[in-house]
Amino acid sequence: MQDLHNNIHLKRGISPAAAVVDNTPFVSQIADLAGYDAAEFAILTGALADADATFTTLVEHGDAANLSDAAAVPDDQLLGLETQASFLFSDDDKVFKIGLRTSKRYARVTITPAANTGNAFVAGVWVLGRPRNRPTSNPPA
Repeated sequence: MQDLHNNIHLKRGISPAAAVVDNTPFVSQIADLAGYDAAEFAILTGALADADATFTTLVEHGDAANLSDAAAVPDDQLLGLETQASFLFSDDDKVFKIGLRTSKRYARVTITPAANTGNAFVAGVWVLGRPRNRPTSNPPA
């Protein structure tokens, strides 16, 4: 078996929190991709109580640390499609992923609910890989 442990760096994306009961977007922390040649965002759903809600995923990138220059990542720079990382009310307790092949330094993910009137639990984590300096720190800084 290969060493994954020393070759990835985990960063907080969307922290577990109280349920969202409206259409407030879930916005990830901005990930600094410097020093890594691979980035993946993993989305974890919990209970999605609404009977018709949809959740649309958007991946943005830019070179400003606060992403004041944010732009949607072009499809040819994504690994997978944003539609594959989007989900429905019936996707309780599932995991979705979307990867990036960007030359920009920073990235974030926004998951926007529509027609959500029930409890929605969503969390996410950045998985940065192919570090230029190994091993990566544990716990991640």
